[in-house]
Amino acid sequence: MKKVERINTIMRYINNRAHFTISEIMQEFNISRSTAIRDIREIEAIGMPLVAEVGREGGYNVLHNSVLPAVRFTDNEIKALFIAFMATRNQQLPYLKSRQSLAEKLLGLISENQQDDLVLLNQILLFEGTNPHNPDLLDLSDLPDPVIEKLIQTLLIDRYLIISVKEGKLTKTYSIYLFYLHHEKGNWLIEGFDVGEKKNRIFPVSHIIDVKPDSGKNRISKKEILEKLSERDKESNLILEFGPKAIAQFKKYHPLKLSISYTNPYQTTAVLETFINTENQEDLVEITNWLLFLGGDITIREIPEEVLKGIQERVSVYCI
Repeated sequence: MKKVERINTIMRYINNRAHFTISEIMQEFNISRSTAIRDIREIEAIGMPLVAEVGREGGYNVLHNSVLPAVRFTDNEIKALFIAFMATRNQQLPYLKSRQSLAEKLLGLISENQQDDLVLLNQILLFEGTNPHNPDLLDLSDLPDPVIEKLIQTLLIDRYLIISVKEGKLTKTYSIYLFYLHHEKGNWLIEGFDVGEKKNRIFPVSHIIDVKPDSGKNRISKKEILEKLSERDKESNLILEFGPKAIAQFKKYHPLKLSISYTNPYQTTAVLETFINTENQEDLVEITNWLLFLGGDITIREIPEEVLKGIQERVSVYCI
């Protein structure tokens, strides 16, 4: 057991006792007498109130209502927390309106030397979204979409949701089972199963006007949802094999609903299998443009005729 972990464990051990001896600490933690004494002295230095008893059977009394520090950080752990904290600035993350109070509590837990280190780090480390003219740890702001926190609070109660989504000038309502809430390229997105249309859908959170639990009686089970998605996967009508150049292009841009599966441990080849709705003209145009964007490092195993026709028309225009 590492020293920091051992001291934290000893602190919890003695905090639950009115009295303890060095021998008990030695036996409980399998350490030498000198190590036990050093650890107790360090715990006293942290501020835990102990009173030593004089005598052969001596020991220590723990003062009533003593407060045990919840966490004790090493220097490297403090720096790791601080850097991770800095890196989240302006990332539109929920609940960080409490960032200032969190920062003050973090600074209040550490020594003056550790505070000096953080001040220096704050001066020399700049992350994306940081204002180089005002990188003060305690002067931060995050403005996530206001619906994010309501969405999180709701899905913690129920993953069956009714969402109102703004689509152009219209507002549409969907009943969905939420799979994921994820953050991609600065945008919050929710991915879920559209109970009405029986398919997987992705909605930008910025388009969501309202969200509430779906208390409807016609909810289908998660097992049924997965079965329907599995059936849909079997209907894949676009199958592509990717080489390294196409994979690099895919990482630069890909429609949100598409994902690839790597076929070797070096991630230099991959395969994509998906279903393209050929009745949706917008999807056809998007897929056609995207396939041309991927370049020539792909092998087409299966493709809808409508998509192939669109590619041929675009290529013929380029040739002219």
